[in-house]
Amino acid sequence: MGKRRESIRVMVGKVPLGGDAPVTVQSMLSVPSTDLQGSVRQAVELEQVGCEILRAAIPDMAAVKLIPAIKEKISIPLVADIHFDYKLALEAAAAGIDKIRLNPGNIGEDAHVKAVADACRARRIPIRVGVNSGSVEKHILAKYGGPTPEALCESALYHVGLLEKYDFTDIVISLKASSVDNMIRAYELIAEQCRYPLHLGVTEAGTARMGLLKSAIGIGSLLQRGIGDTIRVSLTADPVEEVRAGLDLLHALELRGGVKLVSCPTCGRTRIDLISLANQVEAALSDCKKDITVAVMGCVVNGPGEAREADLGVAGGQGEGLLFKKGKILRKVPESRLLEELLREVEKLEV
Repeated sequence: MGKRRESIRVMVGKVPLGGDAPVTVQSMLSVPSTDLQGSVRQAVELEQVGCEILRAAIPDMAAVKLIPAIKEKISIPLVADIHFDYKLALEAAAAGIDKIRLNPGNIGEDAHVKAVADACRARRIPIRVGVNSGSVEKHILAKYGGPTPEALCESALYHVGLLEKYDFTDIVISLKASSVDNMIRAYELIAEQCRYPLHLGVTEAGTARMGLLKSAIGIGSLLQRGIGDTIRVSLTADPVEEVRAGLDLLHALELRGGVKLVSCPTCGRTRIDLISLANQVEAALSDCKKDITVAVMGCVVNGPGEAREADLGVAGGQGEGLLFKKGKILRKVPESRLLEELLREVEKLEV
C-alpha cells in the first residue's frame, strides 16, 4: 500500500473521517422517502451487514421526518442528501442529522450558504461537497470542453470556497464520474490541491456485475496509493450488495482484518469438488475476525507447497484431501469431512 494521503480529520457523528482513521464503507437507502417504515427497516438491515455511514435522500420537507425515525433505530451516522433547497438543510440539521451532502453553489444567494454553514458549524455537522460529471457548472464545462477531471476538480473547489468564505471547514469532497479513468484522475488532482477527506466512488457504475468491476478498479487503485477516506460502491442493486462489496474491497486491499481466502482455479489434476468447497469455506468464515490466511487447493502435488504461507489449508486428492498448516501436512481427511475438519482447526488456531 502507498503512503496514506495526509488529510484533516472530520467527525461524522462518532465516526472519524480522514487523518489516520480507518477507511469507512457507506451506502444509501433505496426505499422511496415516502415509505417511512420501509426506510427504517432497510437502514437497520444495512447497519447489520456492516454499513458504517448511511445516506438518505431528503427531497422535501415531508422527508425530514425520516431523520429522527431512522436515528432512533440505528447507531451509525446518518447523512442527508439535499439538492437546491437550503431550508431542507436547515431542517435536517435541526432534526439531528450527522452530515449533509450539499453543493452550496446550488442553493441560491450567499445568505443561504451562510445560514447553512452557521447551522452546521453550531452543531458540528460536516458537509460533503459532491460533484459529478452531470453537475459541473456551465461556465466550467465551457472552459474545459466537457466534464473533464480538471473540470470536476475546479467545480468542487468552487463549492468548497463558498463554505470557506464563512469559515466553514468541516468538509468532505467527492468527485464522481461514470468513467473510471476520469474518476481516478479527478481524485488524483484534488488530492494534490487540498487536505479535506475524500469520499471515493464511481457514479452510475452499473449493475452488480459491471458496477463492482468498475468500482474495484477506480476505488481500489486510489486506495492502494493511499488516496481516499470513505467509499461507496454504487450499484444498481440492493444496497446490501454495495456494503458487502465495499467491505470485500477493503479486505482485498488488507485495509480490514479477517480471513484471507486463497484458492486455486482448478485444473485437470483436481479430483474433488473444489469450487463447492471453496464457496463453503468462504461462507463459513465470512464473520471470522481472526487475521489468518486459509487456502483451498485442488491437488496434493502443489497445494501445500504453493500455499505454504497459509496459516491453514486443504489440498484435494482422490476423494480425500490433506489438511496442512504453514505448509506442513497435519493429516489426511475424507472429502466429506474436509470442511468440518478445516473449520475445527480454525477454531483451535490462536492468533
